[in-house]
Amino acid sequence: MTDIPAIPEPEPTEHRVAYHRELDELKADIIRLGAMVSESVPRGTEVLLSGELANAKKLIEDDDEIDRLSIQIEERCYSIMARQNPMAGELRRLVTITKLVAELERSGDLMVNVCKASRRMYGSELSPKIRGVVASMAKEAQRLIQLSIDAFADENEALAGALDDIDDQLDQLNRDMVEAIFESQGDEQISLQAAVQLALIARYYERIGDHAVNIGQRVTYMITGWLPEHTGALRAESRGRATDPALEGGA
Repeated sequence: MTDIPAIPEPEPTEHRVAYHRELDELKADIIRLGAMVSESVPRGTEVLLSGELANAKKLIEDDDEIDRLSIQIEERCYSIMARQNPMAGELRRLVTITKLVAELERSGDLMVNVCKASRRMYGSELSPKIRGVVASMAKEAQRLIQLSIDAFADENEALAGALDDIDDQLDQLNRDMVEAIFESQGDEQISLQAAVQLALIARYYERIGDHAVNIGQRVTYMITGWLPEHTGALRAESRGRATDPALEGGA
């Protein structure tokens, strides 16, 4: 029996090579954006714990670079969508990148808020317990950002799905901060103004964790095409069919 010669794979066109190079560059820029936001967490925390307001000004100015890169990435995604008409997985990747940009940019803004809150409570003495909880919240928030970017870079569905559970630690630290604030207020160690600002700061760190969880959900969507909202949509559709006989083939 004569062997049928294999049909060689067509060589990628220059156009496709350039297209995939653009996708690779976008991926690299998202990773770079994630690193910039991640680095802002310990920097902003140091401002809070040290009271160095000059460093607060520098971080706020550096956030402009995060904004600039965010806009560039998003505009390039839209440009690729318009020029290349991507399908299926490639389209999901581009949509995911635009969502990740928003989550990361907002996380950077939250560290700007930490610096602004530090200005408002300048001169306040923080108890060792508050300082310890702040340091722990910052460490956990930075870890969540890094893990979410790792999940995207490695297309790691398991890690992306685990971020929600990992975020529980940051939620607990937020509760610990509220307890520490009440203790300091009871001992009259901090003013009401400082207590309010500290409560907001704890919320900012906690929100960074939420953004990391959102990134994980978007990475899952990029890989599988599934979002948590799809479950709710299916339930709603099922309830609609149960209450409308016409949808079940009734009269």
